[in-house]
Amino acid sequence: MKEVIDRQKQTFKITSLPKIKQQLFRWAQGFNPVCYLDSNAYGQGLYGNYEGLLAVGQQDQFSYHLSQPAPFQQLRDFHKKTGGWLFGYLSYDLKNKIEKLHSRNPDYIQLPEMHFFQPVYLIQIFSDKVEISSCKESPAEIWKTIQTFPDTPISDFTTIDPTQIKPRISKADYLDTVTKIKDHLLRGDIYEMNFCQEFYVDDIDLSPTALFYKFNKISQAPFSAFYRLDNKYLLCASPERFLKKEESQLISQPIKGTIKRGKTASENKKLTQQLLTSRKDRSENVMIVDLVRNDLSRTCIPGSVQVKELFGIYPFAQVNHLISTVTGTLAPSFDFADVLKNAFPMGSMTGAPKIRSMELIEQYEQSKRGLYSGAVGYITPAGDFDFNVVIRSMLYNAAERYLSFQVGGAIVNDSVPELEYEECLLKVTGIRRALCEQEDFPE
Repeated sequence: MKEVIDRQKQTFKITSLPKIKQQLFRWAQGFNPVCYLDSNAYGQGLYGNYEGLLAVGQQDQFSYHLSQPAPFQQLRDFHKKTGGWLFGYLSYDLKNKIEKLHSRNPDYIQLPEMHFFQPVYLIQIFSDKVEISSCKESPAEIWKTIQTFPDTPISDFTTIDPTQIKPRISKADYLDTVTKIKDHLLRGDIYEMNFCQEFYVDDIDLSPTALFYKFNKISQAPFSAFYRLDNKYLLCASPERFLKKEESQLISQPIKGTIKRGKTASENKKLTQQLLTSRKDRSENVMIVDLVRNDLSRTCIPGSVQVKELFGIYPFAQVNHLISTVTGTLAPSFDFADVLKNAFPMGSMTGAPKIRSMELIEQYEQSKRGLYSGAVGYITPAGDFDFNVVIRSMLYNAAERYLSFQVGGAIVNDSVPELEYEECLLKVTGIRRALCEQEDFPE
């Protein structure tokens, strides 16, 4: 598909990838909206195409709210209308338009359920070059402006007192809820459920730019993202891909199974072996792999869905994860919007069976998930796409001075409530370090 708007494109060689990323990120702060995607050098090992992508300014955009009909048809129509690159997100609560579900928990961030924009400027970042695409001034002019920005680290984030971080539910309530969820497992209502809790800081002024820079340095991840929409921000250090489409190939890489990183190579080897042989973690992973296979089979050629990797061990900044890779070949009768609709929300953030798990999530969680456990990414003019899973993330409403981060894990028959709580705290180690420069805060 040819983009409706003509763009000028030019490639520029770079000598230092970290420095150009710093300059680009500083330059981007003068625009709204902003979508910055950073692979942090993980890309090639996880089917990645770029070191990073930066989309800023809006030539056209659309926001979707649950009061409107047919979100994925609207996304399809918007893509057809623009004919170009789109950047945006899908919030978890789009589930209500896919299945007969509802979301009645409080929403403290108040983002639209879906937002996509056609950028004025698109910058594709590779290890040794950047490609600038513009529908206004020349790429050479933009490159000259970008190079006027400092290439030094952004360091003006002021840490907060750990006591400012509050839990939406107490530890005792969390433990009690996990016990109740296990009762559903024993009754056979579900096989696995992802249960999440929220931590928040209210009445806080901060620099989202500085906080993301610090967070992304502490928790380098393959699907990191900074997203600005007006006065609301996503700061994301996600290790997980939701779904990628490249021509007719679909790739999903669900995560289930977590253990801390060892302080030495020998300790880490023991921990990864412990994770790999954990009956509970393997059970979590294989149940979600089966769910993903089922989701992809709805739009793939029969017999083409395969598990390319089962129980892969992948190291990240604070944890090791079990990641499996599921692929399939898209049937000619379906397009990108069909794929997203039929696979969303991602099984790793719901549980199995999917619909009943989402009903119980609404019953037991205390906050609306919103963009948390949704997806951020891009769609190309040809209808290819790549979306992450929004986890290990902070959401900030600058107008309300409200910062939120949610965290969860899979509850299965073998789950021990106290250990599930400890796993939640492990997963937000990077967030705690970025906010407080320490790992612990009051329960």
